[in-house]
Amino acid sequence: MLLQLLVTALLLIFATETVVSHQESGEWSCESDSEIQVMADFRPGLITLDGRNDDWKDIDGSEFPLRPALDPDADHEYSDGQMIVKALHDGRDMYFMLEIDGNYAYDKGENKKCPSVALMFQIGDQATYHDMGGCKEGTDSCTSKACRGFEVDIMHFSIGNAIPGRLYGGNPVDNGEGNGGDRFGHLVDIYAWNPHCRYLDGLGPSGNDSSAQNDWHGAWWHSSFTTQSGYVEEDSPYTPDSQKGTYYFEFSRPLRTMDRLQQDVQFTLGSPAKMSVAFWYPMDSKPWHGSGHYTINCDWIPLDISPGSHSGLATSIVKGSSDGTSISAIVISMISLVVSGFIAYKLFIPKNDPTPPFRPIDDNL
Repeated sequence: MLLQLLVTALLLIFATETVVSHQESGEWSCESDSEIQVMADFRPGLITLDGRNDDWKDIDGSEFPLRPALDPDADHEYSDGQMIVKALHDGRDMYFMLEIDGNYAYDKGENKKCPSVALMFQIGDQATYHDMGGCKEGTDSCTSKACRGFEVDIMHFSIGNAIPGRLYGGNPVDNGEGNGGDRFGHLVDIYAWNPHCRYLDGLGPSGNDSSAQNDWHGAWWHSSFTTQSGYVEEDSPYTPDSQKGTYYFEFSRPLRTMDRLQQDVQFTLGSPAKMSVAFWYPMDSKPWHGSGHYTINCDWIPLDISPGSHSGLATSIVKGSSDGTSISAIVISMISLVVSGFIAYKLFIPKNDPTPPFRPIDDNL
């Protein structure tokens, strides 16, 4: 109970600190490209969740420029390149891969001096991308009743205490206490109604719920790493500072969760979801701040979740069967049918037996 109160107090302090940081300087405007989207095809048995991109190389991704979230001006784009977003599902879990070029920056224990990423999804029908849900209530008045329909789901991963290649997110300790926290690697499951009303799943004005879980898992990697056998904490900082390369962030979550409080997005095969991605980076080795992040668009981006029956896997199986193989299979089937018929004929059709019938010996006396 004491720990839950402490977590809630810290979240309220964090929310209070971000009120000022999320004030915009002018009127919001957004010119979004209506053609952009992220595709999630059905590809079972393909992904190993380790932060590396080897098993994603044949998966098409969508490329986005990264612009400041509060001022999406092309003149202020992230200078090291664009973000590639890839997604797929296996019929049970959703998988995401984020690829971002960036010089290596890592300061153990200092989340804000390390890169960080977040995924955000629309839950409520009225929830807007801008203003993180868009509920007009303030910190003291936002509740699940007052902000009904403005819910968004957020997964946030800060890597300051996360070992490359290791899994973080939902764990028995935090899930056992009924919240979306992650005390080991800060890959947390959050819901929000606006920037000032953000809470770990299971906590906040909607009340504590012992069944709340962190359903996300994830890992990170950087292309400059040379150790393939696996890192441990003592290997930090894992590679020299400022090494050129690419960051990889890999995540998974079940399509459906046990959420009962409108705190998790529920993915449905064949139905699009709405998502966004955020990226924080410590420019010039200076710590980033909450609202100083880049995003892939100034509005929601459709996440197209294909049904399994129209998957790329099914298509590849059909295309992979050559004409010769198909003909051979038909011939073999016909031969099997003829042999089966011959055996049945031999077993059940009477035959002319040349052997004379048996006569008792008494008939000759």
